[in-house]
Amino acid sequence: MAELTALESLIEMGFPRGRAEKALALTGNQGIEAAMDWLMEHEDDPDVDEPLATPLGHVLGREPTSPEQGGPEGTGSAAGGGKPILSEEERQEQTKRMLELVAQKQREREEREEREALERERQRRKQGQELSAARQRLQEDEMRRAAEERRREKAEELAARQRVREKIERDKAERAKKYGGSVGSRPSPPTEPGPVPSSPSQEPPTKREYDQCRIQVRLPDGTSLTQTFRAREQLAAVRLYVELHRGEEPGGGQDPVQLLSGFPRRAFSEADMERPLQELGLVPSAVLIVAKKCPS
Repeated sequence: MAELTALESLIEMGFPRGRAEKALALTGNQGIEAAMDWLMEHEDDPDVDEPLATPLGHVLGREPTSPEQGGPEGTGSAAGGGKPILSEEERQEQTKRMLELVAQKQREREEREEREALERERQRRKQGQELSAARQRLQEDEMRRAAEERRREKAEELAARQRVREKIERDKAERAKKYGGSVGSRPSPPTEPGPVPSSPSQEPPTKREYDQCRIQVRLPDGTSLTQTFRAREQLAAVRLYVELHRGEEPGGGQDPVQLLSGFPRRAFSEADMERPLQELGLVPSAVLIVAKKCPS
């Protein structure tokens, strides 16, 4: 049974002549399967139907002839041997094989595209999971840094309170030494609860207990300091706070300060400095005045 050429077979299967010639030329005339692979892979290319320039003397679908084949023997074979004509049954059989080959190539391409689509979807999901994990790690890092910052601030606050307490103790010891025990000779504050006589600023006890008190201190230069203290802290903590935060006086020296109540005016003694703010009637809030203490 005579076989069709590759070009004729492709045309018989329904491919345009220009596209079939281009496929055969670009695959080096390696056969119909190579040409069909090229046609299936490039069927959606925008330039698939553009003509392809081929060198002279090269016939698509056939082997090029050399000049030596143009002699008497070649001429005789060309003149005496024409292309056999296929019967209708042979043509249909060959077309059927070609169509089966085309269907097989189409299935292979669809399977390949399906595998590629599955791989792309898998990569997309993988990237989504990695992005979600990265966001979660970022949130955890931010929460960890915030917790560390809160712990650091708490530690600094506790350290500052400890320094204030130590400063109060040192200040008490220095004052006791400076005044030659005059502080110790003063009468100790009463231990029993009750209002202090001759203390107009002392408020009667109330049922509500306050843990903190807000103290506003007016300085001699007209400015004021406001700070919240614990109700059980000593008045010496307020005096120390004022001494640490008041401005520098002309001359570079810092005289000790004396605290006075606002109205009615009352001067707090050294013994009062060791009493809690709650006992002095300064809770929940009070206004104190700073006056320069004249050295004795």
